[in-house]
Amino acid sequence: MKVRLLFVLLILILASDSQSQVELVPVDSPVYDYFLRMKNLGMLPEYNPGIIPISREATAHNLKTIESVNKKLSSVDRKLLSDFMVEFSYDLTGTLEKRASLFKTTKHIFSDDKQKDLYGYADSNATLFLDALGSFSQRESRGDSIGRHSISLGELGIRVRGTLYNSVGYYLRASNGQKLSGDSADVTFARNTDPKLFAQYKFQFEQNNFDTFDGYLRYRTPGNWLALMTGRNPVYMGFGFTDRLFLSNNTAAFDYLRLDLAYKAVAYTFMYGSLRGDSLGREIDAKNIATHRLDVMFSNSFRMGFFESVISANTPFSFTFLNPISFLTSAELNKSSQPGANNDNNSLMGLDMLVNPVKSLAFQGSLLVDDLDFSTLFKDNSSITNKFAWQLGAMWENAFTLPNLRFTAEYTKLDPFVYSHVSNETEYTHWDLPLGHHLQPNSDEIAFGLEYDITNRINLSLLYQHQRSANGIVTDSLGRVIVNYGGDINNASGYSKSDPEFLKGNRIDRDIITANFSWQFLRQFYIDIYYVHRMINNIYQNQKFNDDYGFLTLSIDY
Repeated sequence: MKVRLLFVLLILILASDSQSQVELVPVDSPVYDYFLRMKNLGMLPEYNPGIIPISREATAHNLKTIESVNKKLSSVDRKLLSDFMVEFSYDLTGTLEKRASLFKTTKHIFSDDKQKDLYGYADSNATLFLDALGSFSQRESRGDSIGRHSISLGELGIRVRGTLYNSVGYYLRASNGQKLSGDSADVTFARNTDPKLFAQYKFQFEQNNFDTFDGYLRYRTPGNWLALMTGRNPVYMGFGFTDRLFLSNNTAAFDYLRLDLAYKAVAYTFMYGSLRGDSLGREIDAKNIATHRLDVMFSNSFRMGFFESVISANTPFSFTFLNPISFLTSAELNKSSQPGANNDNNSLMGLDMLVNPVKSLAFQGSLLVDDLDFSTLFKDNSSITNKFAWQLGAMWENAFTLPNLRFTAEYTKLDPFVYSHVSNETEYTHWDLPLGHHLQPNSDEIAFGLEYDITNRINLSLLYQHQRSANGIVTDSLGRVIVNYGGDINNASGYSKSDPEFLKGNRIDRDIITANFSWQFLRQFYIDIYYVHRMINNIYQNQKFNDDYGFLTLSIDY
């Protein structure tokens, strides 16, 4: 009898492994917000929002955990769970029963109870899912500083993903977009309001087409204690609620090698990647990033993370920074020979923590230190070599006793010259856009947000941001920098001659209201309305501006 039970147990284990999907869930999936909500409500305490994305098999595990407490969920959360159970049905069950391949039959093309693919295949050794992507976006603006613009964009693409032998995941998403209407000024408007389009020199110069892709191979061991990945895919690091100090969504994805280690309450991630950069408009030969993050879950309600990053330039490859187990700041100080001055590299480190003191409440604190120098830390000129950014945030689920309403408040401060670098080659950017928080240095922001799941298919979010910043560079008659107020992430010229002071310089205040309405009116058919109202007060010029812009996007994902 015992042998028989062991045999049945072995079959169940093998069956559960057979559908393990190693590839990652895209970072823009709403499942991440759902998991964060469940964590804050105490139903998914082990979830770590400090590094995204996670694998499909980890996602399936989280959904099973939530399903086990189904009776505690609100009616909308139960419907959301039901939607996710269909979307990740193969990852949960190992069968294609709740999926429909349109290459085989078109009768489910408008089905609301099946996840559609162009083609789906699965056996005991391999899976393959092929999807089509399409969108149409109408974008408009009007205002004092942004001007009046109108542009129509269309985009078509494919996505292919799967897992081989329960160990190797593969993923490729490629798309090509076309300007359907609009002129060169409208293209500039579109690029300046969308990081994906900003990172498109082809779109800038040809004024017509743009294309994007993400792709990678990912291997993970049985037990998920180690994973290796190479390719291009977005990655976020940090606990920030409205934006993250460490790695965020404010720029395009970059290419990297990645190592993940995990054991019980400890998780470690190392990445070595390639960035796009220039030096005051002049392209540089190479720009690389080495970064790692250590996460420790001390309890179900308290988690901490340690982050480090080094940006290097004009060095195509460095074994010093490829070492996955190192103290990057120390490695940078003791590196082997490298072209240029000894301080050409930009090193950053950070600490953050996430606390859930009671059900429905979460607090996070983040600290980033740019180019830490202990020898000057407590001296009068400390601010020249030591630059800090910090963030405090609070999140309240079921806010004001309304189920599925989330309220967020967050304050962020960046010292002058944070993220920038005196070399003007190793700033913390990719395509001239910040890898971390969207704020320019020498700025602060207080943000308040509301997000409400009206139904399982309709989401409305509102965000108010009040920002203060200062910038400007003063030169002499020969064009030499006399003082730089440290408010431009891409220009730290004259840094060593400056005496940084927070909000000293050309003062600008901004009040920004952002609204986003998302409606999945039929499974995998979407309507998104995005609107921004921006009030700018150029205090140093005694001028005020009001701008409005918005996007209406229709999209299909199958």
